[in-house]
Amino acid sequence: MNFSTNQVSSRVPVTVLTLQGELDGSNYLDLIAKARELYQSGARYLVLDMSQVPFMSSAGIMALHSAALIMQGSQAPDPEQGWSALHDVTEKSKIQTSVKLLNLQPKVDRTVQLAGMKAFFEIYTDLTTAAASF
Repeated sequence: MNFSTNQVSSRVPVTVLTLQGELDGSNYLDLIAKARELYQSGARYLVLDMSQVPFMSSAGIMALHSAALIMQGSQAPDPEQGWSALHDVTEKSKIQTSVKLLNLQPKVDRTVQLAGMKAFFEIYTDLTTAAASF
C-alpha cells in the first residue's frame, strides 16, 4: 500500500489521502498509522481517495473505521482484538463527519456495502464535492 497526500482549499482545510494498492490484512495497520500521523499534524477533515484500490478486505473496513475515529479525536479499537474489534465497527458506528470516501472501485464499494458501512461514510465521485461537504 502506498500513500500520497495533498491539501485542497474548501470551507475548511481538507487533507486528501490517496491510497494505492489493495487494502487488506497485510497493510491495514499502515492506514491507521497514517491517519494518526495526519491527525497529529493537524488534519481534521480527510478525504480518502480510493480510486486506486481494487480490493479491500474486512481488515480494510477496520482501517477505514479507525481512521474516522482518529480524525474525530477518539480512540480507535485495538486491532489485536480481532473479530470483536470488527464487531465494534458494525455495532457502534454512527454517521460521522470527519472522513469522506472518494471513487470507490466496484469490489471495494461492494465490501463497504456488505459491511453496512455506507450508513457510516459519505461516498463521493468528485473531489470538489467531497471537500465542500465538510
